[in-house]
Amino acid sequence: MARTTDIQLDFTEDDLRRAAGPTSFSRGEDYAGAVHGLDIGETSIRAAVPGRETYRAELVVTRRTGLTGSCDCPYGADGHFCKHCVAVGLAALRRTTPVAPPSADDPAPVPPSAPTPRTSQDLVTPWVESLDRDALLALLNEESAADSGLRDRLLLRARVAQADRAEVRDLVKGLLAPETFAHDGHAERVLYIQDVAQAATVLRALIAAGRVPEAVDGARWALWRLAEVYESADDADELFTPLYDLVALHLRACEAARPDPDPTARWLVGHLLGPFGTMTPVDPAEYGDILGPTGLARALGLATEAWRNDPTDRAARLRERLLKAQGDVDALVAAYADDLAPDGATHLRIALELDEAGRAGEALEWAERGLQTAGERRDVDQQLVELTCVRHVRAGRLDDALAVRRTRFRAHGSLSSYRSLRSAARVCGRWEEERDAALELLRGNGHHGGLGRSSRLLVDVLLDEGEVDAAWEAAAEHADDRQLRTLADRMRDRRPADALAVYLRLLEPLKQSTKDEAYQEITRLLRSIRACHHRLGTPDEFSRHMAALRTELKRKRKLMQLLDTNDL
Repeated sequence: MARTTDIQLDFTEDDLRRAAGPTSFSRGEDYAGAVHGLDIGETSIRAAVPGRETYRAELVVTRRTGLTGSCDCPYGADGHFCKHCVAVGLAALRRTTPVAPPSADDPAPVPPSAPTPRTSQDLVTPWVESLDRDALLALLNEESAADSGLRDRLLLRARVAQADRAEVRDLVKGLLAPETFAHDGHAERVLYIQDVAQAATVLRALIAAGRVPEAVDGARWALWRLAEVYESADDADELFTPLYDLVALHLRACEAARPDPDPTARWLVGHLLGPFGTMTPVDPAEYGDILGPTGLARALGLATEAWRNDPTDRAARLRERLLKAQGDVDALVAAYADDLAPDGATHLRIALELDEAGRAGEALEWAERGLQTAGERRDVDQQLVELTCVRHVRAGRLDDALAVRRTRFRAHGSLSSYRSLRSAARVCGRWEEERDAALELLRGNGHHGGLGRSSRLLVDVLLDEGEVDAAWEAAAEHADDRQLRTLADRMRDRRPADALAVYLRLLEPLKQSTKDEAYQEITRLLRSIRACHHRLGTPDEFSRHMAALRTELKRKRKLMQLLDTNDL
């Protein structure tokens, strides 16, 4: 396995795949090569990912939360680990420098202490700081002469440094005039996005000049103006990236200015409940030090009032996030308890919050209460089941863990729940009796109505137990094609005639298809049919079958080529 010498990352491609799911991971692989502006910090990685638009994604890795990601694309704004997060993670992993592993003759090197990840900024900053005033001025002149964009930004900063408050306000207003964002003209929209970026440059100049209260007011006004533009436009996806910048600048200015908590609380709640609330990643906890206890209480009061007047999910989530930012676990639990979901999902959230607060006993009580509330519902939250069982096992309450597994198997029979039941029962030394009861239930002899005659599940369970003959008997009437194929493969050597009948049955409908995957399946079945005839000592019969099949399907040229390749 390759090692790295200059970068150490606390996650792998498998971690990215688990966080994103197979679809987003696959799509993210296509974008990994386009990632730019990669900035690797001690616990976070940031970069831009161009596509139809350029989105900004950030990965965070901590021991407590593991790998998490956020992105300003629409999918990421809903809280998903999107393809852009995958692309950034892959790009970071691929920046590592592989080193050949030591040979068997060489002693393994002593692992170095974890190095601090280096970024381009780590190289640039000390170099710039080493320049004297004249060299720095010459560098700026040279770069601005070669880059018109840099020259314009420097000019804008110079104007801001000399302008008074009214002039700066008029400059930002002129840049963000909503009528310049044309609904139909792409060129006009691109120019408007550039103007928004210019407005952000003005705000940065204000912060650099120490005029942070003006930057706070300017950022709020700019976000309010963009909200108007967004609500009136037919399609304003281009605003995501500049919005992200403006929100980050507002937080930066607030951290420097420490504005009055009351208007800041009103702005924060208004922003998060407004049109941009789901698009810009603002965490109320980031404003905790700025608001202080008084401001957080004010924000919570406003959010609670909004939730009572219009009990939307967004208002409820904001209320919960503010409670969490306050660090009042009991109040947060009480808020969750106001609306407990019947599937146990809310009980799980409460249990996780209590667990994070170090109150494991109460967490388990809420988890158990959630399972009791869910009863034998089929849609109970599986994470709640797992948390409860794990905690029971840790506490040495093995019988309680087994009881949970038994209830879930009866309520939601599946191969995975059967396997979980088996594992729990074996730990308790009670698998034989549990197995008999489970099979009786699957055969329809039990008195519980949750599963009924689950013949297909019975086939899967018996196959998982290695009882192929019993599975074959159970499959007589109710097995699906997947199960029949598995059964035939498992018993082909011992019962070739039965397996042959299955293969021939599965082959027949495929002959009507013209799809490549059907041709592949036909070829696989024919190889199995040939093996059955070999076992039965009837190779001539297989030859006659193949001759008839080739005559029947001779117009399917791709299939014929595939058969030739496989010597069929």
